Amino acid sequence: MHALLHCHRCRVIYGDTDSGGVVYYANYLRYFEAARTEFMRDRALSYKEIEGQGLIMPVVECHVRYKASARYDDLLLIETSLVEVKSRTCRFEYRIMREQDGKMLAQGYTTHAIVDLNGRLTKFPEGLFAALQKQSSCPP
Repeated sequence: MHALLHCHRCRVIYGDTDSGGVVYYANYLRYFEAARTEFMRDRALSYKEIEGQGLIMPVVECHVRYKASARYDDLLLIETSLVEVKSRTCRFEYRIMREQDGKMLAQGYTTHAIVDLNGRLTKFPEGLFAALQKQSSCPP
């Protein structure tokens, strides 16, 4: 993981698990989203502010590598790092650990495009682009 991290904590709720009390695999992407949302709110602009500018940042690619299972009531620590910012896309990396024992549970990334409300690819507005580049752990 890169140097500029944002840490987000959440507890696994019962509704995120299967009948065996293990987190359903797709819910790790929800954890990525929650952590990314807080990263953006803390380090750049909230998604609500971005949408207020007539833009959205959909996921265009994602990957998750599962290492161990999270279970009901585990306290999770999700580390988020912005590793790449281009004029029309950005990429976040994530690591999810169980806080109680530090065990790595999953790692992955999401790539996002910036599009207008009609779904047309556009460029990041200058202010948002600058804020994201400042948070990126890679040089521009």
